[in-house]
Amino acid sequence: MDDEIIQRTADFVRSELEGEGSGHDWWHIERVTKMTRRIASEEGADEFICTMAALLHDVADEKLNDDLQAAEKKVEDWLKQLEIDESKRLHIIDITKTISFKGGNGAELTNLEAQVVQDADRLDAIGAIGIARCFTYAGSVGNIIHNPVSQPRESMTHEEYRSNEGTTINHFYEKLLKLKDLMNTKIGYEIAKDRHEYMEQFLAEFFDEWQGKK
Repeated sequence: MDDEIIQRTADFVRSELEGEGSGHDWWHIERVTKMTRRIASEEGADEFICTMAALLHDVADEKLNDDLQAAEKKVEDWLKQLEIDESKRLHIIDITKTISFKGGNGAELTNLEAQVVQDADRLDAIGAIGIARCFTYAGSVGNIIHNPVSQPRESMTHEEYRSNEGTTINHFYEKLLKLKDLMNTKIGYEIAKDRHEYMEQFLAEFFDEWQGKK
């Protein structure tokens, strides 16, 4: 039964997000779900809860929806039509609502399953794929690549983070380079270290080319 529910949910999410152009498309969901299962297995988390939350975590993301309440209801309605125990359904919904970065203002996570899905989602924001997604998202909202005069913001309110102001390169310093040390799980941190180092190498190359050194 669990496998059938997961497959139905994957089909539902794919129909919702396939072709989305900001880097939060179906393939992002597929990667996060695979990583979620890997981390859940290592950490002993509930794999069904984690998998369902990973699949659904962006359907009601505020970056993708003008009407957040309607999007959240869509997720809730989807889960209600499935034969899932109420406690599991509420657990899944709670994870989808709490794992977002929110400019560093996200809620503290109180359960292992949320920590697992958050780590998997954040791992997809760093490394080679993270770099690609960063520039894809910036292009989708009209941000420029770099402005040497513009400095990264040290702290942001949730509203400032969602304003899409700033440059693509500054986003590395405002969010992406912080994620390694915000990992919840041991395996998440170990994977993040290599991806973090790759981003540092990219930025070093970027600034050398920007300054005409290479």
